[in-house]
Amino acid sequence: MRRILVTGGAGFIGANFVRMVLSEHPDTLVVNLDKLTYAGNLENLAGFTDHPNHVFVKGDILDAKLVEQLVTDHNIDAIINFAAESHVDRSLVDPGVFIETNVNGTLTLLKVALEKKLERYIQISTDEVYGSLGPTGKFTEQTPVSPNSPYSASKAAADHLVRAFGHSWGLRYNITRCSNNYGEYQFPEKMIPLMINNALNDKPLPVYGDGLYVRDWLYIYDHCTAIWKVLTEARPGEIYNIGGNNEKTNLEVVGLILDRLGKPKELIRHVTDRPGHDRRYAIDSSKIMNELKWRPSVTFEVGINRTIDWYLANETWLRHVVSGEYQQYYASMYHNR
Repeated sequence: MRRILVTGGAGFIGANFVRMVLSEHPDTLVVNLDKLTYAGNLENLAGFTDHPNHVFVKGDILDAKLVEQLVTDHNIDAIINFAAESHVDRSLVDPGVFIETNVNGTLTLLKVALEKKLERYIQISTDEVYGSLGPTGKFTEQTPVSPNSPYSASKAAADHLVRAFGHSWGLRYNITRCSNNYGEYQFPEKMIPLMINNALNDKPLPVYGDGLYVRDWLYIYDHCTAIWKVLTEARPGEIYNIGGNNEKTNLEVVGLILDRLGKPKELIRHVTDRPGHDRRYAIDSSKIMNELKWRPSVTFEVGINRTIDWYLANETWLRHVVSGEYQQYYASMYHNR
């Protein structure tokens, strides 16, 4: 039996990965460590919390003794690190927590992985470490790292630590860098669920600047299958870009959501841009496609419809996550913009 420690496994990407593994790979034990911050939610694991191959532990990746205990007690052979502060806007308000979790937390995990001689350590990173593109070209694994926000800088620093542990002490690692994820269980500070939630409630949809910022969109299930490919088939020491080959402007995405929900375009509100907003991201996924034979399973049009259908069918989940602290956050981000 494969035995993996998944950190951040109650967050958006981590929870979807846990659900996928437990559904499709019954010979895998998942030990799930999550601090349950605002973006970590046990409701994201509904139907799987009591799965016989799932052990959930509330805790912090900065707690070295806890991480070491989990690795020892469950005979873990690989760590997959999803745990991260991940929202650019929040990093512009409070960069310190991003350094603590994304850099120092990663360092804690690396030390344990090295000491316990784990078979693999997988760092889940982001295309944002590459910075911004002009109107043409795509990020490859050879693109120089040039982060432009405190969030992406913290993720780039973590990536460099991972590589250093591999080069200096022989840690068997991989790094994955994905484009913008979307899908089920995404916390509505991120663009797509935020727009869906506002549209459902006939509230203005805040679009930064001219709305022509371009992102490559990756459906969450496809990201999870790519990570599994890396865990089970990749050579150690390799970095893989994972993209959906779905470049869209923010206005295009918002327009699709409004059309699908039958809401008027007049709900769009152009608001003051955030500082240092990267203009365009685009991912070249040819390496993982060629080496590991991974392919996205859905187009953006199919994926966005699945996503909207899920939010329509799970309004109770949505109401829960947008209560309390979220309302204060939303007001601080958008009410005077």
